[in-house]
Amino acid sequence: MLDYSHEKQAQQQGYRCITGVDEVGRGPWAGPVVAAAVVLDEAHIPAGLNDSKKLSAKKREQLAEQIHQTALAVNIVEVSPQQIDQLNIRQATLLAMRQAVQGLSTTADFAFIDGRDVPPELGCAAQSVIKGDGTVQSIAAAAIVAKVYRDQLMAQLHEDFPHYGWDSNAGYGTKTHQEGLAQHGVTQHHRQSFAPIKALVQQAA
Repeated sequence: MLDYSHEKQAQQQGYRCITGVDEVGRGPWAGPVVAAAVVLDEAHIPAGLNDSKKLSAKKREQLAEQIHQTALAVNIVEVSPQQIDQLNIRQATLLAMRQAVQGLSTTADFAFIDGRDVPPELGCAAQSVIKGDGTVQSIAAAAIVAKVYRDQLMAQLHEDFPHYGWDSNAGYGTKTHQEGLAQHGVTQHHRQSFAPIKALVQQAA
């Protein structure tokens, strides 16, 4: 059940500024990985928060706008395909989440992190929560904000690179994306360390 009980438990332990953190874009072949950190205002939590994957695109956009308007702090970070290639996707994701927390306009003293891993050197106490976007409201808010931001970013990139279907597939390896790669090759927005892209780069060399 998605509610504010995790945050309340942290408050009872003495923490005052509690953030939820999530990332989107681990799996795509193109585009950055994006992480968001959100500090909700307990008195003004948008109604209808849910696991972002269970919401329509329109509902996510509406909620993202409400989160930006009502939250005490929101920070979004993107880590580029080049950084992903240098670090690997897991380390790039941890970097994005750490920077999302550390770049908040208010200093968090506790973070709920979606998934298994707590980023190293986070700078505050933290707890990882598997499938946290379905149980912790702060994480759900972060997931929605990150997803909407990244989808909009990929739609913008689609305008300059229209052959890959990024406005609909967000960089995932769909049939349209594969056909675009076969006909038009690899762009600077592709993750060259990912096996399908790596194979194409090696073929072209």
